[in-house]
Amino acid sequence: MPDLPLKGLRVLDISQVMAGPFCCMLLGDMGADVIKIEPPRTGDSTRHSMGFRLKGEDSPGFLALNRNKRSITLDLKDEADRAVLYALVQTADIVVENARPGVAQRLGIDYDTLAALNPRLIYASISGFGQTGPWAQRPGFDLIAQAMSGVLSSNGFPGMEPAKNSIAVADLGAGLFSVYGILSAVIGRQASGQGQYIDASLLEAAMGLSIWETTEYWGTGRAPTPIGSANRMSAPYQAVRASDDWFVIGAANQGLWLKLLQVIGRPELQDDERYATNAARVANREVLIEELAPTFVTRTSQEWIDLLLAAGVPAAPILDYGEAVASEQAVARDMVMQVPHPVEGEFRALGFPVKMRGTPQEVRLPPPLLNEHDAEIRRELAERGLLPAATEAVA
Repeated sequence: MPDLPLKGLRVLDISQVMAGPFCCMLLGDMGADVIKIEPPRTGDSTRHSMGFRLKGEDSPGFLALNRNKRSITLDLKDEADRAVLYALVQTADIVVENARPGVAQRLGIDYDTLAALNPRLIYASISGFGQTGPWAQRPGFDLIAQAMSGVLSSNGFPGMEPAKNSIAVADLGAGLFSVYGILSAVIGRQASGQGQYIDASLLEAAMGLSIWETTEYWGTGRAPTPIGSANRMSAPYQAVRASDDWFVIGAANQGLWLKLLQVIGRPELQDDERYATNAARVANREVLIEELAPTFVTRTSQEWIDLLLAAGVPAAPILDYGEAVASEQAVARDMVMQVPHPVEGEFRALGFPVKMRGTPQEVRLPPPLLNEHDAEIRRELAERGLLPAATEAVA
């Protein structure tokens, strides 16, 4: 089996909760040696999150975000422990941290300090609002970023209380954008020989994913409002009710619209100027859905789905997560995997969402126990002459 593409890169994960750990896990999945640096005794706060446990003390949330990592605890306010971090930096390619702006500098672990030890270092800071600007010092979580990016204002249904996107789009988006920045910097370093600083934020990740919403605002001068399951660019493209349940349709272009009309037996609608073009259908979306509603309730959702798919019109049932992870497609694509663990035995986790044919990802390491690899990591540093051989593990 060929080596994974990021084998040989070392990542120091000095982050907690979601965005940073997710970023570092993705790098680990591709073969990077990820060392998770955690506070003594408590570790990553996500170890203690969520309202339920499997067998061990670490939360399922922590398990989901920290495979393919090793763990060492260091008190970065302590000079001796900071010396261990400095030794690790000399062996590292990448550092990821997510403290509030200014904290890393006060601890002596900021980019300028660490780059002086290793000029090839690529250093990514993930914060709520970025390192500069009037909001930089505000605390930032995914909910806060969704609220202040505009995302929350356009979610849900008109007239209802604000609805957060249940997927942590700001956190996960910041992690993904950071991977993009980090790997770009790795490629750039091949020519320059120099690392660089990467400044990512939850706010900008949420904004950066708001493609349709900002386009609508700049094009119309009106701030987007909630539209439920509908789409800002196409219609009909949303959930509709059948006789037994809701399902979704995606007649996203003129050809699909005409096929939809044939399937549902409503060809007369193609002559209605309110629905003649996609732009007209978007402008009259609510009226259009009201027009279609009596037709859709004449059959079950599965009957409509079968008829529409047979005609080439995208349609689907609305699965809950239990149904989704057990679906034949998720099974065929290995989107659920069993991860071995020293305490849990095994636990279920999402599979790799991108398939690499030549170098398929693998779970090389389970999510680490707190400080599990302290002795191993210190021994490696001692062997390289970066720590005294007698340095003992810290509990």
